[in-house]
Amino acid sequence: MTQDIRYGVIGCGMMGQEHLRNIALLDGAEVAAIYEPNAAMAAASHVLAPGAVLCDDLDALLSRDDLDCLLVASPNHLHVEQLDAVAARQPLPVLMEKPLYTAPQHAERIAALTRDYPAPIWVAMEYRYMPPIAAFLDRLDEATGGVRMLSIREHRFPFLPKIGHWNRFNRNTGGTLVEKCCHFFDLMRLCLRSDPVRVMASAGQEVNHLDELYDGERPDIWDSAYVIVEFASGARAMLELCMYAEGSRYQEELSATGPSGKIEAMVPGPGRFWPAHAGPAPVPQVVLSPRSPKGPQVLEIPVDAEILAAGDHNGATFYQHQRFLDVVRHGTSCEVTLADGDWSVRMGLAAQQSALTGQAVTL
Repeated sequence: MTQDIRYGVIGCGMMGQEHLRNIALLDGAEVAAIYEPNAAMAAASHVLAPGAVLCDDLDALLSRDDLDCLLVASPNHLHVEQLDAVAARQPLPVLMEKPLYTAPQHAERIAALTRDYPAPIWVAMEYRYMPPIAAFLDRLDEATGGVRMLSIREHRFPFLPKIGHWNRFNRNTGGTLVEKCCHFFDLMRLCLRSDPVRVMASAGQEVNHLDELYDGERPDIWDSAYVIVEFASGARAMLELCMYAEGSRYQEELSATGPSGKIEAMVPGPGRFWPAHAGPAPVPQVVLSPRSPKGPQVLEIPVDAEILAAGDHNGATFYQHQRFLDVVRHGTSCEVTLADGDWSVRMGLAAQQSALTGQAVTL
């Protein structure tokens, strides 16, 4: 019988606990140790992973010799500092939550990790692994004949409350177009198989958090944006974000078009937010719309109920962990590299800058 892969988990707030629920569903994996400085979050995490040791600090976790890999799910602004500590003390395979970093000055440290870190680091771009988006990606080339235009729309709920309200402020998150939208910039590069050359954005804080005050400070996190990205290949992509549209039937809608036709993916939001009075929650879909013969084809992409209930990302966290465990067990290559994580942040930071200045940003 194969011995379980033993995780050490750094940070167990809302997203960290989603990881714990999904690890519990995996064959041959367990959480052995947790470092979570907030007492309430640590207690909740221990309920989800009762066999795990709660460590008093990061050093105590990194001093253990019984771990096979690490998961970092701490607040964004701690990621680079904690990765540096891991590299210095216990350079195990890492599943690193997004965004990889939050400020331009961190890029040099990521470059050093890319060069020197002796084990795999997988950046947690979960959206790639949502079943409807995975199906969209599998059929992308055949359906379009080569993507020339890509549109991504996310209409969703506002940022949820987090410990210490850290996600209400740009200095902690990197800004909405980094914190939230790095997922979509990653998908753009993945779909178009090209790197961005120019970013143009209009964004701001229009509705959410305007009446909130924390230690006398008002939140400055944005809630809406349009972003256009031009790629080296000549293809173009657009993002539309609205974080006060939780009444939508689908949360994410992707559309890719090329000379042969169009393909779309429709992804519902978290099931726990779907109103009971509206009947059953919508099923994810992929829609194929060839130019010839004309006629859309709708494919339903249901997600296993147990996996769906384990998190807010349409099953993606589970499927991501399955692939990460293959890397840990068999030494296969990471599907989402530090370079991918770096590009997604660079695009987000460029979009933030463009929106602030009113000028296009060249990458």
